[in-house]
Amino acid sequence: MLKSEATRARILESALAIFREHGFEKSTMREIATAAGVAVGAAYYYFDSKDAIVMAFYQRSQQEMAPSLDAILAEEKTLEARLRGIIGHKFEYFSPNRALLGALSSHVDPAHALSPFSAETAAIREQDIAFFQRAVEASRIKLPSNIQPYLPRLLWLYQMGLILFWVYDHSPRQTRTQILFDKTLKMILVSLKLAGMPFLRPIHRLAGELLETIYGKHPT
Repeated sequence: MLKSEATRARILESALAIFREHGFEKSTMREIATAAGVAVGAAYYYFDSKDAIVMAFYQRSQQEMAPSLDAILAEEKTLEARLRGIIGHKFEYFSPNRALLGALSSHVDPAHALSPFSAETAAIREQDIAFFQRAVEASRIKLPSNIQPYLPRLLWLYQMGLILFWVYDHSPRQTRTQILFDKTLKMILVSLKLAGMPFLRPIHRLAGELLETIYGKHPT
């Protein structure tokens, strides 16, 4: 590793430790620089703000998780197993930073750069949705044509809801989250099996119109 890369990594790790200890809002770049053993100016050279540090954390997390998620998609054959694997791995990976994710969850407004729904995080979001796209395609789930293209994004939203519940779950070892995950996943899988029934066509049309209103017309 180059010296510059090592310095950048040290600042990032120091920042995450400070965020975990003091919270994101109360932490300062000066504290981060001191913990990393660099001048404040050097910290700003690598990261122009705390937001930039968090964005680097998001990007690194995605890069580090990608090989494991690829392996899950290659090994598992059913949608249930793939979703359990993808989401379960994220719980495990983010466990050391659960408190940090809780602090960052206040930035849900898409206008905030750190929001998972912002323009700034769009590339990370779309790459993550692509894992759900692969899970759906390989599982051969069949839905009406006006709904099928939106399923990966809806599953990504489902994941985000679970993670939000998880970061605030104070039950022992977050057992309430596991129960929620198990029950809601079974409900989703049953709903997907029933979704192709002809008597649900009026609902298919309404659901498709709703999804198009929210996300825009999806390319076919």
